[in-house]
Amino acid sequence: MAAPAVLNELEGWWQSNAPAWATNATDWIVGIWNEGAYGLTFGQIITVTVIMSLAILLRGLIAKTAVVWITRAAAGSHTKVDDALVHAISLPLRVIPVVIGIYASIQILNVDPQIENFANKLMQSVVTLTVFWSLSRAVRMLEYVMSGLKNSLSGPAVDWMIKALQFILIALGLGAVAQQWGIAVAPLLAGLGVFGIAVGLGAQDLFRNLISGLLIIGEKRFVPGEWILVDGVVEGTVVRINFRSTLVRRFDQSPVYVPNSKLADAAVTNFSRMTHRRIRWAVGVEYSTSVDQLKNIRQELEDWLMNDDRIAKPPEVALFVRVDAFNASSIDFLIYTFTKTTNWGEWLKIKEEFAYAVMDIIERNGAAFAFPSQTIYMNQEDPPELMVPPSGTGQGPKRLAPPDNSRAGAQGSTSDEASSSSEMSESAESA
Repeated sequence: MAAPAVLNELEGWWQSNAPAWATNATDWIVGIWNEGAYGLTFGQIITVTVIMSLAILLRGLIAKTAVVWITRAAAGSHTKVDDALVHAISLPLRVIPVVIGIYASIQILNVDPQIENFANKLMQSVVTLTVFWSLSRAVRMLEYVMSGLKNSLSGPAVDWMIKALQFILIALGLGAVAQQWGIAVAPLLAGLGVFGIAVGLGAQDLFRNLISGLLIIGEKRFVPGEWILVDGVVEGTVVRINFRSTLVRRFDQSPVYVPNSKLADAAVTNFSRMTHRRIRWAVGVEYSTSVDQLKNIRQELEDWLMNDDRIAKPPEVALFVRVDAFNASSIDFLIYTFTKTTNWGEWLKIKEEFAYAVMDIIERNGAAFAFPSQTIYMNQEDPPELMVPPSGTGQGPKRLAPPDNSRAGAQGSTSDEASSSSEMSESAESA
């Protein structure tokens, strides 16, 4: 039997068998139920309130029970793909009960057909966006699916691919919503194409940096975590390669955002991909060092390097300890070698120990380190005249000719005679 017929039969039985006070109470309740406000009966208002309350309660239950249970079940597996899927659908899953509650409320309210049509389109748009939103979040599973391609595809390339797919899915979702509202997508895309040309002419730097970023990823010049040097631009550790710029953190921990075009066009030194670290010293000893001392020092330095396991040996790399140059104030040894480690701290430790060894070897062989110095040799062929101070008689200072040893024999008597005649003339004047 149909439900309306059953209700009519029950209503007829109640009217004929129920007492008067009961039928009056029933009529009063029904009257209140059918009355209302804002064009809605109290029955409709109460029913919609109950439905939306149940929808919100169901959303909370899904968030606290279903999603948590699914998350724990996925966490117990050996793969991370299902974890990413659960994380992707957890938020959109909470929207579904609310959408169902709103749709049921619209059907119960029995509103105007135009309002109902608008509400239905709105619900369809919400559902469409929820679906594409879930798909865009589920794209993150590619990080785990493509984990086996690390050797052939760099991490930034995977990130860019995921971001591109997410952008495409969101664009498709917006296009689907536009079609639901009767908006033609094809003419809109054509208009955007013309607009894109105008924007592209004014955004050349943006596209140049974008293409440069793709070239950096394709060439694998560097990846996050590596130490790079770009002369005149930046030196530090790569943190992240973005669409337009690359974040590099300098050694003083300050971040530097470098446009990708500067990294793509410049020469980049990637220190993290060194196979060895170099030690290149010029050690100078004094010129008083003998040949035997030089030979002994050179041999002992070379033996120290050859016997240390931390030093790379030929033919893998070059290793030289040679008397290299006669400098202005020293005889220089050239020490040229490489360490096996590329770690900066370990390299500094090896250099420190080798410096102690160099000082000990030179001191043990009786030599000494040279330091910059100058020696001046003076050889005067024409000495200056000697000045004698005055004797107090008012006469000026006397100039005495420097002694000339070459003429001391033949001219000795002449000097004595001149001296005695001078003394006689001075005594006569005083008399």
